[in-house]
Amino acid sequence: MKYINILNKIIEYSFYALFFLVPLVLFPDTSELFEFNKMWLTFIISLVILAAWGSKMLIKRQFKIQRTPLDIPILLFLASQIISTIFTLDRHVSLWGYYSRFNGGLFSILAYIFLYYAFVSNFRENAKTVVKRLIAVILSSGVIVALWGLPSHFGYDPTCLAFRGTFDVSCWTSDFQPKVRIFSTLGQPDWLAAYLAALLPIITVFLLRSKLFKETKQGLKFSPKDAFFAVLYFLIFVLFYLDLLYTNSKSGLLGLWAGAVFFAAGYILLKLRDKGKEEAKKFTWDYRFLATAIVAVLIMTFVVATPFTFMRNYFTYQGLKGNISLLIHKPKPTPAPKTTTVQAVAGAGELGGTDSGTIRLLVWHGAIEAWLHNPIIGTGVETFAFAYYLYRPAAHNMTSEWQYLYNKAHNEYLNYLATTGAFGLLTYLSVIGLFFYFSIKTLLKVKMNADNKNLVLGLLAGYVTILITNFFGFSVVIINLFIFLLPALAFTLLNLINYDRTLNLALNKKVDGTVAKNEDYKVTAPIWAGIVVIVILCGYSILGLINYWNADRAYAKGYNLDRVGDYQTAYPYLQQAVNQRPGEPVFQDEMSVNDAVLTIALLKEAQSQPQQATQAAALAQNLAKEAITTSDNITTQHPNNVVFWKDRVRVLYTLAQADQRYYALALDAIKKAAQLAPTDADISYNMGILYGQNGDTKDAVSTLENTVRLKPNYDMAYYALGIFYHQLAINNKGQVVNQQYQQKAIDAMNAMLKVSPGNQQALDALKTWGGGK
Repeated sequence: MKYINILNKIIEYSFYALFFLVPLVLFPDTSELFEFNKMWLTFIISLVILAAWGSKMLIKRQFKIQRTPLDIPILLFLASQIISTIFTLDRHVSLWGYYSRFNGGLFSILAYIFLYYAFVSNFRENAKTVVKRLIAVILSSGVIVALWGLPSHFGYDPTCLAFRGTFDVSCWTSDFQPKVRIFSTLGQPDWLAAYLAALLPIITVFLLRSKLFKETKQGLKFSPKDAFFAVLYFLIFVLFYLDLLYTNSKSGLLGLWAGAVFFAAGYILLKLRDKGKEEAKKFTWDYRFLATAIVAVLIMTFVVATPFTFMRNYFTYQGLKGNISLLIHKPKPTPAPKTTTVQAVAGAGELGGTDSGTIRLLVWHGAIEAWLHNPIIGTGVETFAFAYYLYRPAAHNMTSEWQYLYNKAHNEYLNYLATTGAFGLLTYLSVIGLFFYFSIKTLLKVKMNADNKNLVLGLLAGYVTILITNFFGFSVVIINLFIFLLPALAFTLLNLINYDRTLNLALNKKVDGTVAKNEDYKVTAPIWAGIVVIVILCGYSILGLINYWNADRAYAKGYNLDRVGDYQTAYPYLQQAVNQRPGEPVFQDEMSVNDAVLTIALLKEAQSQPQQATQAAALAQNLAKEAITTSDNITTQHPNNVVFWKDRVRVLYTLAQADQRYYALALDAIKKAAQLAPTDADISYNMGILYGQNGDTKDAVSTLENTVRLKPNYDMAYYALGIFYHQLAINNKGQVVNQQYQQKAIDAMNAMLKVSPGNQQALDALKTWGGGK
């Protein structure tokens, strides 16, 4: 019994640690500061729970998994993920998830499903108490996250203070501007917004059940304790909503509004049912606090503003102030500036790039195309990056993010549809749908404790916010934990877990057929041996994860050094990463590029320092061989990874500076990349250049003509096209013998000048050819 209690405590507090730490954890030295560390922590805690639960089952001599109302849809969903992983475009990515994301791979799905069953199977005696403690832990972590992120809006980020020692926002790049959109410890504004939106209905439940007075025999009496908690819950509510506004997230606000409507309708309906119409009309404390919360929301929204243009212009302080100013001053209209580009980049977003909604629609279109070509089981778990490249709309080239790699569909449902097909999406939706069906049915039909009922309603409303935010984005680690664990919490509070229905293989029956009680369990030598085996296996897996994490840290250092041109310093870090985790192709890919650059650097050194020429040449030869061998291996093992093919082109093109025979291999590699990404204007441009460098000027021209069709505002493509047209127009003596090609060359340079006015290269070419104005 003693050991069982210890193991139960390990499992219980592991869940507390999971939900408290995952939103908070980040690390400065890994390749991805946020999600990678959160996913690894989830894996490690899951293994701790597995070791404790496995040991517990051994001691009880009973393999038991609790049955729940969601068993069939969860198992079907898991089957869809496994089948999709078997027939995937890339097995490694489907197992682990896309590198830097990881969340969403088969291993992460297994972890989430395991945690669901571990929770419902281990807290029979005190399940509701554990649920309420866990909700308190979730809210406590949320408070820390919100407090951590709030100062960054004003230019003081605790993350920069912790990692760089400066209490400002200088540790973030221009792409991450917390003064514009805060993200706290979640890593991205929309992720923080989704998290806070899910917590707001839950804290609302605590607020609505608050009171300032206690009923005594002498009448109502002010209660300092109750007042303290009422004020505390109200301040947390305000903090969460204020942070949500500062994320400037449309999806977060839409999710919150949907969750608020669901919660309000459910709360009123249940109160009418439980209290009756007359009682429900009374202006009780819950209504008073609800009114206070609504007023606070309206005031904060009016002062801070929202990302929605109409509301920002007419229902906020700044918007009204601007409109009144316009009415008073009435500025004179100014003529519109002349357009100087061939085609304007689609609508600007808040940071000056293309509007996120425009880009999102293009990505959704590519996701649907990927599904139509792989309708049943999709392209493979977490392979959206490869699927999208195959079916990417050409219009994406005209956005500000045309060179970005999209490894998610920015719509959770379309992401599942594209990567796991109709089977994956339908089973995923069935889990969600049945969760709501059983929960709402029980709420409406079964009389139960008011606090538990309202808490379930808050959990359901929080879940609704996730469904909306996921429609415009995708789940991160903490959101996926909510998706899989909130049903377990709600079912526990609703008494929908029938503890007599289990998947049970009992080895603890006595001679008379009865089952041994807790006090009868004895930890014999064979049981100890089994426990040791379980602990060793889980411990070994944890050490493997830590080794992987350390390898990533080395890779991150090498990667960052490569990006600033310090390839020599980066080399040992990349070697360390590959040696520690030889099975990770991302590490090998970066190392092959590093090898190629160092090869050329060594050969140049050999020319400038003849006394070290032999040694430098030998080392360069070894590095070149390593670069080619590594690139060969990863493109052979991962033939559908367009990123690896693009980097192979880079490796070969770099080596071609020393040996022009590599140009032909680089051309072959980029042809393969073009097959995997037929609408990528960047790949098309580089393929045109490589055709030219291989002496095939006509194919260079036809390829670059396709490039400017894909991206009509691609200035360098026009320049290259003009150069190759000119080469076709002249003979060996440099004389123009084909006026048609020469005119096309002039037209191409003029087209470049429309895209990039004043470009000196184009002006010099036109001046040389006599085509200037």
